[in-house]
Amino acid sequence: MHVLIVISHPNQKSLTHSLAQRVTEGAESKGHSVKLLDLYKDGFDPIFSQRDFEQFEGVPMTEDVLRHQKLIEEADAIFLIFPVWWYGLPAMMKGWLDRVFSAGWAYKVQVDPEGTLLASRPCTILAPAGASANQLNRWGYDKHIQHLWRYGVFGYCGFEPLRITILEDAEWAERGKVATHLETAFKAGQLIGNDPEASAGIQRYLDEGLNIRGEKHQGEDALTK
Repeated sequence: MHVLIVISHPNQKSLTHSLAQRVTEGAESKGHSVKLLDLYKDGFDPIFSQRDFEQFEGVPMTEDVLRHQKLIEEADAIFLIFPVWWYGLPAMMKGWLDRVFSAGWAYKVQVDPEGTLLASRPCTILAPAGASANQLNRWGYDKHIQHLWRYGVFGYCGFEPLRITILEDAEWAERGKVATHLETAFKAGQLIGNDPEASAGIQRYLDEGLNIRGEKHQGEDALTK
């Protein structure tokens, strides 16, 4: 397969970039080709401007957006590697989604649009977080993030099967997690497109029967739209 790895971190020496390198090595060890898209190095502008808003009037997107859309179209599988900041997406990654996943390309402009216009493709998200597993679980942050990203963002855009891995304690080398996270990245690169756990992810969530508030769903429809 041809794998696109999208990286969002301003520091080239960051764990985020090290994870991308290990993913690359894992994917290439299985014969996949890899394209790295470093949003900061690329100089991508994450600000959604008045010009971007013209997409809703049928005006074609700008050249930088079209170039990134082409990279996605050419990819058989995608990795998104970015840190968790304030329990969410960094501004660069959020802006990339805002601008690149545009109306008429990623989804239809209509009331209650169902699904995406994009072809399904495997996606793995590796998101290093400074928070510990205890912090993430104490108030259900991990479950909330998983739910939002799977059903409201990445899963909605055709990224399926989807694996979302939050790598806790990423800021604290003394906790001994960095080497483990790098090994996780290597194995993820090897497994992309053939990841049983990712394929089982949505069913596991359905089996748990929980929505973002911890309440029982009335059925599967709310999770499979």
